[in-house]
Amino acid sequence: MAINVEEILQTKIEKSKHHLKEELTTVRAGKANAALVDRVMVDYYGSPTPLKSLANISVPDPRTLMISPFDPKSIPEIEKGINKADIGITPANDGKVIRLTIPQVTEERRKELNKTVKKMGEETKVAIRNLRREANDELKKEEKNGELTEDDLKGEMEEVQKIIDKAVKDVDAMIADKEKEIMEV
Repeated sequence: MAINVEEILQTKIEKSKHHLKEELTTVRAGKANAALVDRVMVDYYGSPTPLKSLANISVPDPRTLMISPFDPKSIPEIEKGINKADIGITPANDGKVIRLTIPQVTEERRKELNKTVKKMGEETKVAIRNLRREANDELKKEEKNGELTEDDLKGEMEEVQKIIDKAVKDVDAMIADKEKEIMEV
């Protein structure tokens, strides 16, 4: 029965790490990255539509994002969507494509971004620790119901701790990678 608790824990941890990974892609590190516009929604014929459904997004050079709309008539709406998303970059269009030039990130801004990234990491680690508590509570419930012995409970809780330790280490590695990316000039 305890195996089920560990499987559920692993699944929830993977979801937390995946969420962190998605959050980290939205942090602008001074390099062009298509994920920067992942959350941009465009009012396309009256319905909010993700930008990536309306255009091809490419990175022609390290500091430029190029958005090639499938329908050139949608360029004004795409520009509005980018401005509304408040990603801190003003779009420039030539009638066929929209270019986003990523500004150079100042040292001060890099430090700010690192603080943001660390905060995201801490929030994820807190969520993972909460998952540990949930898993341990479930195991204690199983012991109380006679499904686990006291020795089994201790072993299972140690196993849960190992899973949590590995997840925290993974989160730390993700944060360190992002901080390194931000600090690269």
